[in-house]
Amino acid sequence: MIQSRLCALPVAAVLLLALGSAAQAQDATGLLAATSQALGAEAGQTSTYSGRILQLFALMTVLSVAPGILVVATSFTRFVIVFSMLRSALGLNQTPPNMVLSSLALFMTFFVMQPVFEDSWEQGLQPLLENSITEEQAVYRIAEPFKRFMFANAETDEIELFRHLSGQPSLDEMTIDSVGWRELVPAFMISELKRAFFIGFLVYMPFIVIDLVVASILMSAGMMMLPPVMISLPFKVILFVLADGWYKLVGSLIEGYVPMVGG
Repeated sequence: MIQSRLCALPVAAVLLLALGSAAQAQDATGLLAATSQALGAEAGQTSTYSGRILQLFALMTVLSVAPGILVVATSFTRFVIVFSMLRSALGLNQTPPNMVLSSLALFMTFFVMQPVFEDSWEQGLQPLLENSITEEQAVYRIAEPFKRFMFANAETDEIELFRHLSGQPSLDEMTIDSVGWRELVPAFMISELKRAFFIGFLVYMPFIVIDLVVASILMSAGMMMLPPVMISLPFKVILFVLADGWYKLVGSLIEGYVPMVGG
C-alpha cells in the first residue's frame, strides 16, 4: 500500500503544477480535494490524506534511524562484541573480516528478535496500515514489544542507577510500567556491555593458557627471538575448530535470549 502511494507522488506533483497555473481561480478546498484524489484518496477525506502523509514521514524517519535502533534496542551489541573479542583472542587480525562478523551478528539478531518483530507488526504496524488505530496508538504498540525485551534483559542495578541519576525514588518492586524509556535504554546498553565483556573474558581464558604454555616452552628451549604468537596461533585455531567453537559459542549466545523472547 505504501509503495502504491509512493508511486502516485510523481503524478501528484504534475497535478499540482497544473493546478498552480489556475490557482487564482480555485480556492484552497478544491486544491486539497484534487491533491487527495491524485494520491488515491477520495475527495473530502482530508483526515485519511493527512494520516498517509504522517505515515510516510514516520517511515522515512524510522529508516533513517534504523541502524541506531538496531544497536540500542536489540541483541546486536552483545553478539558483535563477543565475536570481536574472539577474533582478538585467536590472534587473527582480519580473519574473519568485519563484514563477516557483522553479518553473522545481524542474522543472529534477526533470529533472536523475530518474536519481538512479529508482535510489533501484529499489534501496531499492521493495524496502522489498515487504518484501524491512530498514529499515537500505533507508536505505543510498536514500541511495547521492544520495551518488554529490553526490560527482561536489563539488570535491576543499572535501572536503579539511572533512576537515581534522574532524581526518581527507588522502587520496592520494579515492573515494566514503572520504568521509563529514559532509564531503560542506557540500563539495557550497560547490561549488554557487561555480559558481552564477561563472555569475552571466558572466551579469552583457554587461548591465554595456550600462549603461556608456548611461551614457556620457547624460553626453556632458548628460542627467545622466535615470537610465541607464530607458534601458538595454529594451535589456538585447531583447538577452536576441534572443540566446535562456533557451534557452541553461537548456541550459547542465542540460548541466553530465546527463553526471554518466547522462541
